[in-house]
Amino acid sequence: MDKKTVQEAVEYREERLTKKILFQKGDSVAFVLNLVPGQELPAHQHPGSDVYILCLKGNGTIQVNDAEEAFSEGEVIHVAGDERFSYRNSGEEPASLYVVLAKIPSPEYAREV
Repeated sequence: MDKKTVQEAVEYREERLTKKILFQKGDSVAFVLNLVPGQELPAHQHPGSDVYILCLKGNGTIQVNDAEEAFSEGEVIHVAGDERFSYRNSGEEPASLYVVLAKIPSPEYAREV
């Protein structure tokens, strides 16, 4: 068993979003994305993976393909690997997203930034 706290992966930077890996096991990875107001995760896909995103803190706007909607603390979504998605912290407070990629497409997706 491995046990960590989400708080150890919460780190905000004014110059860019941060991605902090909590676990990487086999073909899956769990991490936290941290964004200050105005920062965004660009539109992208994870072919061959399922993506699960839980909004831990804050609120913003998530776009999946052509659908855009608010995404707030406590909400969780599933994004299929062939769906294109992005997130923007459109709120006034920092936001943190807990993300699980089931079956990572390549090792670069399991790197901290």
